[in-house]
Amino acid sequence: MKAMILAAGKGTRVQPLTYEMPKPMIPVLGKPVMEYLIEQLASHEFRDVMVNVSHLPKPIETYFGDGRRWGINIGYSFEGHVEKGRLFGEPLGSAGGIKRIQEFGGFFDDTFIVVCGDTIIDLDLTAAIRKHWQSGAKASIVVKRVAKERVVDYGVVVADDTGAITSFQEKPTVEEAKSTLVNTGIYIFEPEIIDLIPNQVVYDIGTDLLPDLLARGLPFGAIELPFRWVDIGRLSDYWQANQQLMRGTIRGMTMPGVEVMPQVWTGLNVAIDWDDVLIEGPVYIGSNSRIEAGCEIQGPTWISHGCYLQGGAKVHKSMLFEHTLMRSHGAVFEAVVFGRHCVDKEGRPVESKGSGLDWVGDARDKVLKSRK
Repeated sequence: MKAMILAAGKGTRVQPLTYEMPKPMIPVLGKPVMEYLIEQLASHEFRDVMVNVSHLPKPIETYFGDGRRWGINIGYSFEGHVEKGRLFGEPLGSAGGIKRIQEFGGFFDDTFIVVCGDTIIDLDLTAAIRKHWQSGAKASIVVKRVAKERVVDYGVVVADDTGAITSFQEKPTVEEAKSTLVNTGIYIFEPEIIDLIPNQVVYDIGTDLLPDLLARGLPFGAIELPFRWVDIGRLSDYWQANQQLMRGTIRGMTMPGVEVMPQVWTGLNVAIDWDDVLIEGPVYIGSNSRIEAGCEIQGPTWISHGCYLQGGAKVHKSMLFEHTLMRSHGAVFEAVVFGRHCVDKEGRPVESKGSGLDWVGDARDKVLKSRK
């Protein structure tokens, strides 16, 4: 089986995280979010996977390579151009990216699946493909039912009793919504669908291709199956996803490291004053991190490798990226800290009054100075 992972977007809704990393590389429980998707595809016997890249492609290509670590073959399709030795991304849209791959080498020669590189799912992909075949549709969308108040965040799918799609609503108001089924960004296509995508233009699956299928009256259906779906669309989604996943809400996703006390996991070679640090799990503390006496950590909290919390620092329900230094007067509540940035759970910048982020720094700088 063949699949495509959409990984070319700039991830503007999760900035500033994506200033320095592509969205599929955003870490979730210590791994890039796209890695969970790769593992899911491999577990369902998908062996050939193309990934379209554009914004900051090198980290994706370097990390995943040719895919042999997961027992699959991975290829990459760059969307953009090179100017004076620099790569400039020019995404072609989700459908345009499919067309570019097909025009280049005819990769899609049978039923294929398309998934977004910034989601975590435990969907039975084999069952979804089977339902698609049974329906006789040329295209299928995997849909999920959400609470009525959440339809404003998604593309709403309206289908009849047979599962045939009759219309779409893009982020309707609660009052206008005709359904609580939403588009999960998981698509199953037959290769002939690609003939409907124009060449070398920005063309999107949701806003361009799907409405065209409806207008042409092609067999087109919704597939509804029970599964967990974690969509990292915005920074608030990212914070919420980590909170949920650290509580063990998706089967098969386990905490790394060693559980040294109930609901507290650590990596290798951590230095923690256990007698004088207040910790309430679930909490993960990465390898080579130092937590001094007087610190307070309340979970769910993720502290990446190489971090340094000086005595008195407080971290509640937050995520600290690798090599974060928190000085003694630092305190974060429901926030994400990365580099010199700190945002609250809604993605709003957090600063100390009148002094910027004077409580945060690079832990490696502190370690190097202590060795002099």
